[in-house]
Amino acid sequence: MAIETPPTSAVPPSAPAPAAASSASASAPPGLAGRARLVLFVLCAAQFMVALDFSVLNVALPVLGRDLGLSTTGLQWAVTAFALPSGGFLLLFGRIADLYGRRRLFLAGLALFGAASLLATLAWDPASFLAGRALQGLGAAVIVPTGMSLLTTTFPEGPLRDRALGISGTLLSLGFTVGMVAGGVLTETLGWRSTMGLLAVASLVVLAVAPKVLEESRTSDRPRLDVPGAVSVTGGLLALIYALTTAAERGFGGVDVVVTLVIGTALLCAFVVVESRTAAPLVSLPMLRRRTVAFGNLGGLVTFSMMSTVVFVLTLYLQEVLDLSPFATGLVFGVQGLVSVVAGMFAPRVIGRIGARRTLALSLLGQGLFIAALLGLGAESGVWLATAAVSLASMFHLGAIIAYGLTVTSGVPNEEQGLATGLVTTTQQVGLTVGIPLLGVLATTQGTLFDGVRTVVAVAAAILLAAGTAVAAGLRRG
Repeated sequence: MAIETPPTSAVPPSAPAPAAASSASASAPPGLAGRARLVLFVLCAAQFMVALDFSVLNVALPVLGRDLGLSTTGLQWAVTAFALPSGGFLLLFGRIADLYGRRRLFLAGLALFGAASLLATLAWDPASFLAGRALQGLGAAVIVPTGMSLLTTTFPEGPLRDRALGISGTLLSLGFTVGMVAGGVLTETLGWRSTMGLLAVASLVVLAVAPKVLEESRTSDRPRLDVPGAVSVTGGLLALIYALTTAAERGFGGVDVVVTLVIGTALLCAFVVVESRTAAPLVSLPMLRRRTVAFGNLGGLVTFSMMSTVVFVLTLYLQEVLDLSPFATGLVFGVQGLVSVVAGMFAPRVIGRIGARRTLALSLLGQGLFIAALLGLGAESGVWLATAAVSLASMFHLGAIIAYGLTVTSGVPNEEQGLATGLVTTTQQVGLTVGIPLLGVLATTQGTLFDGVRTVVAVAAAILLAAGTAVAAGLRRG
């Protein structure tokens, strides 16, 4: 997980040969200095802020609902209103940024995210709050792909990019954890509005610094924007995310769920047809046929969806089964965050030694094995096992985050980096959105909650192990 011409003042003018890059990374990741450090700070701060938004509100939802008069269904929409645009518009904004300027769109996304956070902070009724959340999601859909493409076009392929993506991936993972802890602390001390106010202040700080350190980046040519492709893929993703999120609440038998699933599937099929016939596609189908892109994104989708689901059901287990307080639960995931930080420091070295593809496959397998260890949780005890297993699984999860981003973007021409990073970030956002609806519902439909948690853990571990095996086989000849 929280990214044309590279600025010559920030990085060396040319990327080292792959072999040399690996050798350099294996010995010691290169340091970042001067303007490169500032660029990375701005881009990582923006990604961290978006990651924080995914989790900081969770603990505050019950208090928020009582204050604004939101029903249980309305609280679900507090999450869905953000997830729909943030997952649905990523590819579109990634391509627009390629054509019209990544820096320009990145700054616009920051401004929109900050204004939306302020609206959510000052919300006077459910409608104004949900509008703020939806606009936050739209801003995130701009920030995430443009930030990632600015990162990959600023730092050349090789040890510098490995280092930059390692730091970015660490902060992305840490953002989710910090959000869970900070959400509880802020809600208890300053009220739920402070969780949204924190995001408004953070976006203002990043927006004040970004124009001074980022340089414009866009493709050299200006092909026509693929409007039919944009409409079909955005509509398809929005429909599927809505259907899966609604199904998590009411099950898959509802008419609206079935209809939106059919519409979403039909639109995505239409998208494939459109992309095969247009001269300037939103997504290059030959790119999707590359083994590195296909299997890299498969690994990213699985690692994000399964980890978000496991964290969700562990939160239920710790609070509902073991009766831990929200603050104590946050501390468990605080340990997870610290382990992720350490993993982020060493992941580039590992990738330098064995390569991104092998690291991705091994990380998925390792994540699956430690999640399988959670099957040892008991109905009356298990805090220490949960802390250790989820933290070690997160270590491999962090390795998979960095490795899949490198796998997908390596070897992609500079003019297509926005497309590649748009796929990377779409995979990330969709993974975070669909995992809980697909598997989390099992936690409440398997007899007792404890039985449901064990079922989800078993399924998640099996999916990770299968995906790790498939990625290893698929990338062997990539």
